Amino acid sequence: MKPRILYLATADARGHLMRAQLLSRALIERGAEVRVLTTSDEGATFLGEFGIAAEVLSRHYAVQFDAQQNMQRAATDRNVARYLFDPRHMLRDIWRLRRLMADVDLLVNDSFHPALLVMGCLPGWRRKVVHVYGASLRRALQSNFHGRLPHWLARAFAAAIGFELGRARARLQHDFAYAEAQCTAPGSFNLPTPVALAASAATTQGARAAVYLNPHFRDPQLAEGLEQGLAATGLDSLRVGEGYAGRPGWLARDPQWVEAAARSALIVSAPGMAALSVAQVYGRPILLLVTDQPEQLGNAQRAAELGLVHEVVSWQGDAEAFASQLAAAARRLLAAGEGAAGDGPVRARRRLEAWVDCLLELAEAPS
Repeated sequence: MKPRILYLATADARGHLMRAQLLSRALIERGAEVRVLTTSDEGATFLGEFGIAAEVLSRHYAVQFDAQQNMQRAATDRNVARYLFDPRHMLRDIWRLRRLMADVDLLVNDSFHPALLVMGCLPGWRRKVVHVYGASLRRALQSNFHGRLPHWLARAFAAAIGFELGRARARLQHDFAYAEAQCTAPGSFNLPTPVALAASAATTQGARAAVYLNPHFRDPQLAEGLEQGLAATGLDSLRVGEGYAGRPGWLARDPQWVEAAARSALIVSAPGMAALSVAQVYGRPILLLVTDQPEQLGNAQRAAELGLVHEVVSWQGDAEAFASQLAAAARRLLAAGEGAAGDGPVRARRRLEAWVDCLLELAEAPS
């Protein structure tokens, strides 16, 4: 009998969705039946660009960002509280997931959807729930209330998250820096962040940058500064960002973006786990656009610790200053040269296969 997997990918950003489509396609190729859920119409559209027909579980749960892509902590807290305690929201989602769970072997939570955090620690349901999350995202979530609530209450929140994760069938923690898959404890795995396969060993396509900004980037001044900064360095660019759909020279989505990034002179993106993994696997220098988002600030710091060829530019609302800083950073990256990653496609395939092996083993093993 084919393994049956239900994959819930939150649509707060696009890294979760990229991982969902990568893993779903690879699992199907290996004989599994996969059904995908997400949390917004935009997320379903994004997945559809990759040939994944996804349903929307509900539209009630979402992390909140401002136009500069800074996380709005108070607004997010209110949204999550409303989701948790309004019976029309989380309880309704749990009821639907309960019905769907009866027909699957695994229910993947990517990442930290509250309904599955609850279901994953309750008898009868927890034996099918697998949590997928980035190491930096878990740290950011568990430290979310540090300095904003009394110390004991912030620690209690962090402990509650740890308890919910620990009760589930398994935990798949990923990071761009993990070299190999590793089982760290029963049901706990560290896996290198999966990356899409470029067609062949990458050869640089001249002076071209591959730009990807997630949909929370919407400020036209930021786009203007980025365009001016790249033009000042003589770089052509492939620019992708849903927040800039309709702006001249930008695409809302491009399923072949990783292919272009693997062959680019440099990558420009926020320091999400997916973008950093592409840069690492394919040996591309990366220019990181930093805003006030705890998970990604931590990723940028770790990129420095690991020696990834990168520069960091912070958006402060001034397009002219941003363009100048970006141009200077891009010139430094181009002067530094490329990393060595002629085996990028091999490394990408190895990462993907490690994930598929792990999920299939969990789906096929007695729970």
